[in-house]
Amino acid sequence: MKRLLYLGITVILALSFAGCGDGDSRSIFIAEILSDQPADGDIAFDPVLDSYTITNGPRTLFFGIDDGDPNLPEFRAFLDFPLDGSTGEDVLPIDAQILSASLEVFIDKVSFARTVPTLLDLVQFPVSGLTVADYDSAPLQFFDGSDATLSFNFFSSDEGFFVTIDVTSLMRVVQRLGLPDFQLRFLLDFVTDVGLVGIEDRPNVAMTAPLLRVRFR
Repeated sequence: MKRLLYLGITVILALSFAGCGDGDSRSIFIAEILSDQPADGDIAFDPVLDSYTITNGPRTLFFGIDDGDPNLPEFRAFLDFPLDGSTGEDVLPIDAQILSASLEVFIDKVSFARTVPTLLDLVQFPVSGLTVADYDSAPLQFFDGSDATLSFNFFSSDEGFFVTIDVTSLMRVVQRLGLPDFQLRFLLDFVTDVGLVGIEDRPNVAMTAPLLRVRFR
């Protein structure tokens, strides 16, 4: 249903632009790509045991600090969106001009804090399975050489709802580099040490799966 709705919007936008005599008259398209659930995952670091626990393909991805565990493990969550149609999703052409991009996630849980400052890194990790090195790997970079990282908040009121995040700037980096996947890492912002967020990612449940939506020419 959601795909049909946006297909209709795409057709309307395409006709509208085609009828304009000025400016860029190329059609506008929308690609909708669900995350690759088996490649998604999270990594928890236990500072007491100095150990990492890697979970690939969980039903809920966690990031932040689990204040209910006496060892206070910190989780970081990873999402993978193939852009080449290899998982049966829409294809984003390698030469596409990115107009906008958004990430939609369904929030299962926000715990231990009413506001959870969040960092979203553009990263690369193996789709065959996360490794310990992915926990703290360097983000990719924006055109000016700064880290390709976004900063925003999740709120306790987000629990049980969809949240949409503007990832246009990150998507443009991926297109510039010609990468086959759009890969992200959620982590707690370093300005705080409390808060745990769960992102729903159940296998074969497209309605609440993480969704990348890209408008392009």
